[in-house]
Amino acid sequence: MLINGGISCIVPDILEQFRAFRIDDTKIDKLLILHSHFDHVGIVPFFLRRKPGMVLYGSCRSLEVLQKPKALHAINAASRYVIESSGLSESTASCDLEWREGYPGIAVANGDMIDLGGLEVQIFDTPGHSPCSVSAYVPRLEALFPSDAGGVPSGEKIVTYGTSNYGIFEESLCRLKELPIAYYCADHCGYVTGDEAAGFVTASLAAATARRNLMISVYRRTGNLDDAARELAEYCADENIGGIVPPETFVEAQRQILMHLVGLK
Repeated sequence: MLINGGISCIVPDILEQFRAFRIDDTKIDKLLILHSHFDHVGIVPFFLRRKPGMVLYGSCRSLEVLQKPKALHAINAASRYVIESSGLSESTASCDLEWREGYPGIAVANGDMIDLGGLEVQIFDTPGHSPCSVSAYVPRLEALFPSDAGGVPSGEKIVTYGTSNYGIFEESLCRLKELPIAYYCADHCGYVTGDEAAGFVTASLAAATARRNLMISVYRRTGNLDDAARELAEYCADENIGGIVPPETFVEAQRQILMHLVGLK
């Protein structure tokens, strides 16, 4: 099973990794998406077309989003922006990456298990980054796949993306911190193992609290939602990893978070 759908431009890298690690991808018959943002579902249409029998899993809300033409248009547009701005048009030209239609899938929710034949994957509802976010946990391996519902290990800092509702994002972190974790597998910036992995969700929660306090402080000092959003976007510009989001969209994301935090939404 592939876990999460990445950004579309990584398809050539994935195919190369299959070759390098001698993975027979014809045996991969499941794909689990953890939320429906464009940089986490980009490879889905390529692999579903490559293997028509592959089963798609995701939260009910994610699967609903991916049936909407407007959402698919936005995903394609955002993916093209990254490909073009990163100079990857030539390397991805031979890959059919576009979403042209929605695909049927199996909805999963809190407590559900996906059987991989001797290995089970447990699903947790973890909204907050997005309303459709779920996380995957493999008890036998103590491996957690939280996507952006958990903290992102970016260099020496932990980035917390409580984009849709920061309070609910923190509640989801509280739910995950009770799990024994040997492998913390993030979608952005890689993974951590061992003692760092064991304490990573707790550290993410502390980072989330610190960021909450910072955002409220900036808003109170500026007294203006737009000014605060711009200042925060500039302060945390390094968190727009790879520059995959246009600057104005990144500012708007800060604005949306602030609106929830200060009770304007």
